Amino acid sequence: MKRRVVITGLGAVTALGSTLAQYWEGLVQGRSGIRKITQFDASALPCQIAGEIPDFNPDQYMDRKEARRVSRASQIALASAIQAVADAGLPTPLLDQERSSVVFGTAVGGLEKFDEGISVLRAQGHERVNPFTVPAGIPNLSAFLIARQFQCLGPNSTIVTACATGTQTVGEAAEFIRRGVADVVIAGGTEALIRDFSIAGFCAMRALPVNYNDNPEAASRPFDAKREGFIFSEGAAALVIESLEHAQARGARIYAELAGHASSTDAFHVAQPDPEAAGPVRAMRWAINDAGLKPEEIDYINAYGSSTPLNDSTETRAIKALFGEHAYKLAISSTKSMLGHAMGASGALEAIACALAITHGIIPPTINYENPDPECDLDYVPNKARQQPVNTAMSNSFGLGGQNACLVLKRFQE
Repeated sequence: MKRRVVITGLGAVTALGSTLAQYWEGLVQGRSGIRKITQFDASALPCQIAGEIPDFNPDQYMDRKEARRVSRASQIALASAIQAVADAGLPTPLLDQERSSVVFGTAVGGLEKFDEGISVLRAQGHERVNPFTVPAGIPNLSAFLIARQFQCLGPNSTIVTACATGTQTVGEAAEFIRRGVADVVIAGGTEALIRDFSIAGFCAMRALPVNYNDNPEAASRPFDAKREGFIFSEGAAALVIESLEHAQARGARIYAELAGHASSTDAFHVAQPDPEAAGPVRAMRWAINDAGLKPEEIDYINAYGSSTPLNDSTETRAIKALFGEHAYKLAISSTKSMLGHAMGASGALEAIACALAITHGIIPPTINYENPDPECDLDYVPNKARQQPVNTAMSNSFGLGGQNACLVLKRFQE
């Protein structure tokens, strides 16, 4: 018998606001967080819009001096974890520290710190390079900061699997608990790299939209026939994952049970999805099997739904291949239509959306769905949130390098 795993705390810092309440309210209202880039002058780039966090203040979460020494990705990661632990009703530091762990991830990490260090080196010489350059840029800095904040002394892991990162961290947290090496795990993902080189790189790949600079809120349009590409975004999300026994012993509120997870690889192309969609089908099928469910028992899918022509049609094909006729009965939505794509954070943000959909019986919409695509012919919960009981939810993440990951959450029952 596998130990049962539940979600008891949530935290989010997003383009819709810097708290969990703002995140959920924005999703339910169908509000876009996409806007003109302000973090640098993007006027010379083909794409000049992104999902920037509008109101984050690191001083609320950490010492000002330390905030200057770490990347923005690590700042918002720690903020989301502090929110999640407080939401779970756990103390700081945690009580049973050797039974507490961290699994966090990022697609890129604090690359801007390396960029700054390289610029100083080449302009002023090695004597002027900040000694915190390397520690600030490493991908596992966020996991370290969270572990130190809460004195999590159990296993600590950082996952870097591009767009699948946030989903795989939550799945790996479940495995820590199932294996019996931890009772509490803080899991999640972070990304904050709205910089000239990152936007330019994705523009060079022709992955970003170029015709919505004057209408940013309409730019992310998953499954719509006029979609052009994804919107690069920033954000962080953290979930407190516990064994059922531990959560019940302390009388914790349970958002949902984390029933299953899986990952797979396309082994096809570094950027393009396998046109046969075999990898996503495997990940979804294995996650459903891991949850002990049948495909027809899934009520809602929070889709990867990145708003790129190939990804959205491939995901639709994968859903139809696995679910058959049930695919047309599923509610499917992409919260990236409101948030953009926060890369390593997206999967964790979407897991939170699934947990809250189960809790509140509200399915967030896919906004900007205006022009049906014959290749994308399922129910994408267009434009307005839907009140509907959700007993089981699936969250998909498919990313660069052919990474596929999937979570299955269900309403908690004794």
